[in-house]
Amino acid sequence: MAARGSPGFISRITHRVLTITGALAFVAPLLTRLVIGVGFYYTGKGKLGDLDKVTEFFGSLGIPFAHANAVFVSTLEFVGGICLVLGLGTRIFAFLLSGSMVVALLTADKDSLVQKFPDSLTDVTSFTFLLFLIWLVLYGPGPLSLDKLLSKWLKPDRADESPSAVR
Repeated sequence: MAARGSPGFISRITHRVLTITGALAFVAPLLTRLVIGVGFYYTGKGKLGDLDKVTEFFGSLGIPFAHANAVFVSTLEFVGGICLVLGLGTRIFAFLLSGSMVVALLTADKDSLVQKFPDSLTDVTSFTFLLFLIWLVLYGPGPLSLDKLLSKWLKPDRADESPSAVR
């Protein structure tokens, strides 16, 4: 029997830890989608509930076509938040919402970003949201998502693509 300090013991422990963390890997994109999606859902809902105030705020920031942008951003946050929660169109909505966060960082959160740079950037909500959105664009929705379900459903049956079936 190998001693506790032996390479065999460490190898078995490492293998078990990697197996467990691999089995739980679905949790990261799921929690990210839920937290970010719910956040956007509520901000979008609030903005849609008071478009005049949002339009005025966008105008004060010098954003062109303030009313049209207020409607667009509010709707994007509301619908995009729901879709992120469901894992539907995750990469598309994460990309679009990333653009919204970049605009927020360059306008509404500009002073806060400059003040917190570089040591406290995560205190700026739009920056933190941007990081998670970029992660979702690159990583995807994860296995517990409508995107994954649809990709399995829409995926053509590979058995039909055998060389003898193609004529």
